[in-house]
Amino acid sequence: MTYKIPKDVQILGRDIQSEQLKYHNKRVAVCKEFTFDAAHHLHCYEGKCKNLHGHTYKLVITMSGFVNAIGIAVDFGEIKEIFKSAIDSKLDHQYLNEVLPPMNTTAENMVVWIWEQIDSELNNRGLSEQGHRLEELKLYETPTSYAVMKREWMVERDV
Repeated sequence: MTYKIPKDVQILGRDIQSEQLKYHNKRVAVCKEFTFDAAHHLHCYEGKCKNLHGHTYKLVITMSGFVNAIGIAVDFGEIKEIFKSAIDSKLDHQYLNEVLPPMNTTAENMVVWIWEQIDSELNNRGLSEQGHRLEELKLYETPTSYAVMKREWMVERDV
């Protein structure tokens, strides 16, 4: 492969026109990863997690939308703002058993609560009306253990 240095940068209006910025009309998903630190313990569990302990959680947010006039489906900066407001401000460096609703603070319970918070934030910001939607969340409790929630699974099971 030959490497070359461009002689000129592409200029809007000269080399590319505004109407060319949007290449397609498809739904596209974008993903962004975040971390937060928190402590918790599990009730009715016979194992190490019965004791108070902490994790550096990693949350992978997958959100989709249709591209706008400049070819962006969901702005990464907007996802960051949503995470900071809906999740990080409530959970980072907190005792989860105290700040979450009454529940066992398992990754399986937490990922659903996180989904509800992010989905609510999308609605509050008017992004749902624009076609943005949450597609998947992955909540890592450790580097090798995580819970997943997908859009199609956010239905109640008849008990």
